[in-house]
Parts: sequence; C-alpha cells; structure tokens
Amino acid sequence: MRHLLPLALLALPTLAHAADWQPVEQTKTYPVTGTTGIELYRSIGERGPAAGTGRAIAHTTFKLTWTRDYRPQPDGACVLAVARPKLVITYTLPKAPTNLPPATRAKWQNFVAGIERHERVHGAHVIDMVKEIEAFSLGLSAPADPKCQKVRAVLQARLGEISNAKVRRDAEFERSEMGAGGNVQQLVLALVNGS
Repeated sequence: MRHLLPLALLALPTLAHAADWQPVEQTKTYPVTGTTGIELYRSIGERGPAAGTGRAIAHTTFKLTWTRDYRPQPDGACVLAVARPKLVITYTLPKAPTNLPPATRAKWQNFVAGIERHERVHGAHVIDMVKEIEAFSLGLSAPADPKCQKVRAVLQARLGEISNAKVRRDAEFERSEMGAGGNVQQLVLALVNGS
C-alpha cells in the first residue's frame, strides 16, 4: 500500500544537509634549478608564484562556486533551502630537479614538506570559511520577501564578514610563520645554510 504525505508537509522546504560535499585539493608545481640549497632558494626567488611586488615560495588558491535554491514561501517569506558549495583548492609548490646530490636532496625534502604543511593550513582556513558560510546560509529566511531579495542581501553582507575574517586569520598565520624564528624562516635557513 502506498502512503501519501499530508498536503501540508509537501509545502515545507526541504533543506540540503550540511557536510554532503568534500573539497577537491590539488597540487601544482613550478620547476626550480640548482644543486645546492642556496641555488634552489635563489631559483625560487626567480620562478616562484607572483605575490605582491615579489615572488612567494608557494601559495594556495581556491575556486568556490555555490548551488543555491531560494524558495519563496506561500506566506510571502523566502527560504534559502539549498546552499551547496563546490570548492577546489590548489596548492602551488616548488619542484627541484630529481638528480640533486644526496645531502641537498635531504634538505630539500625537509624544506618542501614543511612548505606544503604551511600551505595546507591555508587550505584548512578556506575549508573552515566555506563551512561557516554553509552553516549561515542553509535555512536562512526573511519574512515578506517574495522575490528573495532580502535573503540575498543578508547573505551577501555576511559573506563579506566571513571572508574578511579568513583574510585576517591567514595574515596572522603568515606573520607567525614568516617572522623571526618562525617556521618558514627556519625551513629556509635549514635549506640554505652550509650550501
């Protein structure tokens, strides 16, 4: 026997549940040259990804798109019933020649592993940001909003706040890692010293 839902239940918006997505993480490399730590580091300075007025050792970028379903309700309200992200995070890292001398190879492997760990923290910040946006978005509603304009305006305002918080978090992390005695500085010194 088929069971039919009461008509009142059919009118309720179905909300897409959080955590039904996964980020896509990919790694790209750029070539560096040299046979010593200092030569490799100089090559990074010449070939690394553009960053402001100079070059970075590595960087993390992301592409974020959303599937959103704004649903006008019979009472004139609007509900954001679906807010599903599609997130692609790309880590760009240096790649040394395969024929490095053994001592340099060991230093390089330690260096690049540490740099990748650093970049993956930035990736984690991106994922946290997307989860926060998703949590805020899903089920967001506004009364007297038959064209769903109020809901969109509230969402856009909050997106800016969440994005700015992520930028600040990244900047604080960079300061702690890149400053005197920081992790990245230690990685660089271990690579270039004695080369």
